[in-house]
Amino acid sequence: MRNIISVFGRSPFVPLQMHMEKVVECVEQIPVIIELYRQGDSKKVESAAANISKLEHQADQIKHEIRNSLPRGLFMPVDRSKLLKILALQDGIANRAENAAVLLTFKQAKTVAGFDAAFDHFMGKCLETFNLSRKIIGLLDELLETGFGGLEADKVHELIDDVGLKEHEADVSQKELLRLLLAHEDSISYGDFFLWTRVIQQVSSIADRSDKLAATIRNTLESK
Repeated sequence: MRNIISVFGRSPFVPLQMHMEKVVECVEQIPVIIELYRQGDSKKVESAAANISKLEHQADQIKHEIRNSLPRGLFMPVDRSKLLKILALQDGIANRAENAAVLLTFKQAKTVAGFDAAFDHFMGKCLETFNLSRKIIGLLDELLETGFGGLEADKVHELIDDVGLKEHEADVSQKELLRLLLAHEDSISYGDFFLWTRVIQQVSSIADRSDKLAATIRNTLESK
């Protein structure tokens, strides 16, 4: 791991990008554990969940190091409180990925006809939302070099708008998925229904927090 303190001098955004790299590792494991869950191999699911928890813990370690190393009382191009808010939102995304994974270790829940395809569509929209917000974070240090203006700023604003659109699509997809479950509520147990709604909620939160992350970046840029 690169030393957090050593990179603050280059840009306050580089440590956030380092943290985001670990968040990405967490989120990218969600489709993997879903596929293992469908195969019904509980040991592999538990192993995958443990791996996601390990990655989330590593993200937490980076988060704590950033908080402890973030300069106080020194001039920075971006307000310290906004950097911490961005960090908290990124951390929340990793937490949601871990929560979804842990839920899948509780029991092997049944599904209904069409659920897997609908879930994949929903999950895809959530991951698309996250990946767009990830791109925004990746551009922030370059944006700093241009003084938060020019073509780089236009590109970031466009990506922020795209995040909002994708989050809306994820929200619509979530509602359709829940309607599907409710239409077949007599076909599955309450426990299975409860588990799936909780998993859906956690995956949906990845998109929701990605949208909030993009909105925070917009607010940060507009204050420049």
